[in-house]
Amino acid sequence: MNKEKVIRRCVCTPSELRVREASEGEQSSRTITGYAILFNTPSVPLWSDDDSEAREEIAPEAITKAVLDAQDVKMTMFHDRQLILARSNKGAGTLSYSVDEKGVAFEFEAPHTADGDKALELVRRGDICGCSFAFSTRYYDRDFVERQNEILPNGCNSITYRVKAVIGVYDFTLAADPYYQETSVEARELADDLKGSEVPTHEEEERKREEEKRVQDQVREMRALSEKTIV
Repeated sequence: MNKEKVIRRCVCTPSELRVREASEGEQSSRTITGYAILFNTPSVPLWSDDDSEAREEIAPEAITKAVLDAQDVKMTMFHDRQLILARSNKGAGTLSYSVDEKGVAFEFEAPHTADGDKALELVRRGDICGCSFAFSTRYYDRDFVERQNEILPNGCNSITYRVKAVIGVYDFTLAADPYYQETSVEARELADDLKGSEVPTHEEEERKREEEKRVQDQVREMRALSEKTIV
């Protein structure tokens, strides 16, 4: 598998969106707040069958404020990059964010446009109930994504792909429905590729190295015994 291959992904963030309360003297607030990214939180399944289930999670070290400050991040609606509500280009603009132990929080003032008014009303009504964010990473490079395995009581292999580093973050989006990875073509292709590839875990590689060392030690011992002169 090509470790240098860059994979672009979207992951859903079940986030409680809200319109911030108006300050004293304001008639109403247009500031929408929420979390675009949650750390250490398993995603919906990348795939799920009788034998295995795979999810993704974002490690805190993967997306820091320094990483975000180097990006051009757009706040969109319904995964449509034409519906831009706010933007942060190299840390400056109409989209604000902060990083804490929970994840990446954001806030922006809904623009006085048809799309801004629509977003504001849908968030107030609770019709928009989550976020997704788009990023890219080297999925097959363990320095970027680590695979963790756990055998569940029912015998199913639970796999977690833990994203430890990203190449870029491109947008946050408000969504009426969670972004289920299996509904997108690129996600299905990635899932099929991962399911079909035999990528050993770190523990499996360690066991393999230990077994190879044990065999080499046995061979050396046998050679040493065969070279001894029998008195």
